[in-house]
Amino acid sequence: MKLQFKSLALAASIVAAVAGAVAAPAAFAQAGKEQFFPVLVYRTGPYAPNGVPFANGYVDYLKLVNANGGINGVKISFEECETGYATDRGVECYERMKGKGATVFQPLSTGITFALTEKAPNDKIPLITAGYGRSESADGGVFKWNFPLLGTYWIAADALIQQIGKKEGGLDKLKGKKITLVYHDSPFGKEPIPLIQERARTHGFELQLLPVTAPGVEQKSTWLQIRQSRPDYVMLWGWGVMNSTALKEAVATGYPREKMYGVWWAGAEPDVKDVGDAAKGYNAAAMQHGAQPEAKVVQDILAKVHGKSQGTGPKDEVGSVLYMRGMLSSMLGVEGVRRAQERFGKGKVMTGEQVRWGLENLALDQKKLDGMGFAGVMRPVSTSCQDHVGAGWVRVHTWDGKKWNFTSDWLQADDMILKPMVRAAADKYAAEKKIERRKPEDCQS
Repeated sequence: MKLQFKSLALAASIVAAVAGAVAAPAAFAQAGKEQFFPVLVYRTGPYAPNGVPFANGYVDYLKLVNANGGINGVKISFEECETGYATDRGVECYERMKGKGATVFQPLSTGITFALTEKAPNDKIPLITAGYGRSESADGGVFKWNFPLLGTYWIAADALIQQIGKKEGGLDKLKGKKITLVYHDSPFGKEPIPLIQERARTHGFELQLLPVTAPGVEQKSTWLQIRQSRPDYVMLWGWGVMNSTALKEAVATGYPREKMYGVWWAGAEPDVKDVGDAAKGYNAAAMQHGAQPEAKVVQDILAKVHGKSQGTGPKDEVGSVLYMRGMLSSMLGVEGVRRAQERFGKGKVMTGEQVRWGLENLALDQKKLDGMGFAGVMRPVSTSCQDHVGAGWVRVHTWDGKKWNFTSDWLQADDMILKPMVRAAADKYAAEKKIERRKPEDCQS
């Protein structure tokens, strides 16, 4: 009887193996019908407290799209790759995943973005750098494959200077004032400097530049200099532990938090929660959205993803600032695919080159955004061959000791200042890399 059982088991295993071999090509073919999203993350290292909620929001949105039937029926597949916020590891992730049919890469690092900017054109894979990366990549005439959607660091810096000017009673009142920029000593932290220097020349305020060595846990000498120079305002261009450290040092040195303005990567819950009430009054740019747990898209994720026990992270982070940022970044990639399908075939898997066209022709009006669950979260996005940002709206939100609250009107960067700077920087890059500006026929293709 035992021998008979073994024989049956052996026969069954052979049948299963043969069936598996026959089924394998079909399974592979099925995988080929999926739109592949590589997901560069940093869930480890000093920036993990900020990287994790972003990654969770990014992945949860992809899961929501699948729960709703995919992109016109095309399901999404994805794979995470840990970068640790290190440029070399980010490039390794890119090289490993680009051959898997990558739809788009979102580096989540200005350093990695700089490295991939030269690779993307050859591989024909677009880069979305929503709220970071090279500010001059807003110029699609030179940067065909880069999409700094929703905002660049020059846009953020200009909006913050405008808000500070409003607080003083007008930009003309900035003359003779002193503004200190405390910045992460990296491509990310250095990015806003040209814009703020231009504003300083225009309005006559003094600019003090204080770099902070990554990851930013040692800032005592920085804040000693601030204590000595007594600036009227401090702009914080930090990320990760650098932000909470800066706020703690501001408390220790008695610098008023209400006179501190952070970039949108220095304005989330991990930046202030350890400081709590002591951070009250601290301001930061909001890349349109803030913490918005009441948004319909958030409620959809709670019901269709977390409600099905498929949530990527803890339920209580859903709707937080960086979770929302990851979710919006994910949505932009998905909508690039959806827009591409309108031209190249609904219900088909899009190539990177086709998705690039979709991203360059985004047309997300308010009605469409509201229908997707983004009412009150963001404003319309419309890109073109020359404009790879699509929407440069900014708000400021302020920490009240327990939560973030919007405290400004909608702000926009001054194009009279911004456009000439973007054009000049893009032309300089083109000259250095021997790139020709795109011709009209390329834009129409």
